[in-house]
Amino acid sequence: MALTLYDTMAREKRVFEPADPARVTFYACGPTVYNFAHIGNARAFVVFDLLYRMLRRRYGAGHVVYARNITDIDDKIIKAARETGEPITAITDKYTRLFHDDMKALGALSPVIEPTATGHIEQMIAMIETLISKGAAYEGDGHVLFAVDNYAGYGKLSGAQRDEMIAGARVEVAPYKKDAADFVLWKPSKDDEPGWASPWGRGRPGWHLECSVMIESELGRTIDIHGGGQDLRFPHHENEIAQSACAHDGAPLARYWVHNGFLRMGTDKMSKSLGNVVLAHDLLADWPGEAIRWALLSAHYRQPLEWTDDVLRQAKRQLDRFYRLLEEVEPADGQEAAPDSVVAALEDDLNTPEAFAALHALRDSASQMTGEARAEAIRRLASAGRLMGFFNTSPQDWFKGAADGGPSAEEIDALLVERAEARAAKDFAKSDQIRDDLAAQGVTIEDGPDGATWRRS
Repeated sequence: MALTLYDTMAREKRVFEPADPARVTFYACGPTVYNFAHIGNARAFVVFDLLYRMLRRRYGAGHVVYARNITDIDDKIIKAARETGEPITAITDKYTRLFHDDMKALGALSPVIEPTATGHIEQMIAMIETLISKGAAYEGDGHVLFAVDNYAGYGKLSGAQRDEMIAGARVEVAPYKKDAADFVLWKPSKDDEPGWASPWGRGRPGWHLECSVMIESELGRTIDIHGGGQDLRFPHHENEIAQSACAHDGAPLARYWVHNGFLRMGTDKMSKSLGNVVLAHDLLADWPGEAIRWALLSAHYRQPLEWTDDVLRQAKRQLDRFYRLLEEVEPADGQEAAPDSVVAALEDDLNTPEAFAALHALRDSASQMTGEARAEAIRRLASAGRLMGFFNTSPQDWFKGAADGGPSAEEIDALLVERAEARAAKDFAKSDQIRDDLAAQGVTIEDGPDGATWRRS
């Protein structure tokens, strides 16, 4: 089987062939750390985590270099600092930490490299100087701008026409621009804004430049895969391509471009302007991370995903069914090979709906077996799920997890203590009442020689 990916630039599925199988390079645009990541952002990070897992499976964990950046200098961060009165570093440190916590809860592996924009300022200045020397950029009123007309391939990734691109970018009409489509590489900073010394005065980099420089610095001039959300194709990725190609004598920035589709709330794309943003952090307070991950992968990554509470409820119910079967078998000491049916689906452009169908078929097949054959089938099912980032919780802990509207684990534990005291006092009426009340709330009490345990029904 070969791994195939839909390449946005080629507009077709292509067999993935890295330039060097011993060092597969993969970059995904990371968060701007001024607030929590919303669930639309989380979809991209979960999708590219799945791709990272498949690359590791094929080439070996030590041969895949996955970089996901942190944008820690941006106008939105500066605005947040002004509104809260907090130092910028306090804001970026806080939301970087919270981002890591949320991604861990969603089952995302840590990238190999997590470069920060502020850690690459010198390299950004050097790339700007290179672009100016090659006639691809110019200075104007303390700004440095990329001259779009100097790159003939501009617009190839997004396929947009020039007028559409200018309108879509909502570019600033400024007297220091030679062309409305030209974009900023360096901008001046006010006295109360963060800035760095440069040949063009104290200032800070433009957003698009940051990724080009971090890619070159950490991975090389041309990488194997560049990933991001569909909304980044233009202008962000288009601008990355242009400035990198001009700085590197036409060398392509990436050999494959992979983009995930939008997440929609009803018929609308999730948007702060529409006020329909749902934060991953808030969802994790009410739902298991694996259920959110399952919901995010329930549609093919390139297709729109309609996000509703029902999608989450269905994901939780499906995982419950898997965990009830997994509860029968102790985890294997070694790693079972994932079944071909699941691997084949994922290697076909990360076809998660087909992979989920294969998981259900494996579960149904295992349910009809007995003895050691059943145990072996369950272990293979567990391995298939773990390849996708699932089944990492013990079944006992899974069934103690949060329930939609039910009592918390702490409340249940306290009631079990109260029930044990009632039994010790031979107050069996009270003991039975606690048991029945919990049963009515979907909590089953199981008495054993070592005391009572519980699980959600």
